[in-house]
Amino acid sequence: MSTTTTPIPHIYANKTFRPASNTSNGEVDTTTLFHYHQDGPIVWAEYAGGSIKKGSLIATVKEDGSLDMRYQHVNTERELMTGKCKSVPERMADGRMRLRERWTWTSGDGSSGESVLEEE
Repeated sequence: MSTTTTPIPHIYANKTFRPASNTSNGEVDTTTLFHYHQDGPIVWAEYAGGSIKKGSLIATVKEDGSLDMRYQHVNTERELMTGKCKSVPERMADGRMRLRERWTWTSGDGSSGESVLEEE
């Protein structure tokens, strides 16, 4: 019996994103930059700026192009923060990518929020 798999979209490699919006319980802002990389179904990024001193994320790409990710960073208060996120890509009218995200802190107060990142 043969199985066929849908190829994983290779859409995140060498992309830079900046938040366009975030809920008030989030820590990233418009000065935070995310630098994405991709190797097949694995995506990772480094991020910093604003209240984030240094951060990283790791994700798997689903067949629809969405990301199931985990993130961690150290903020300017020297707190280690962690969370999980579901990120859904869409194309903007000018061809750039937008990521609509729903995230939950796995540290701190455990609250949830939403953010939008846009390709630089």
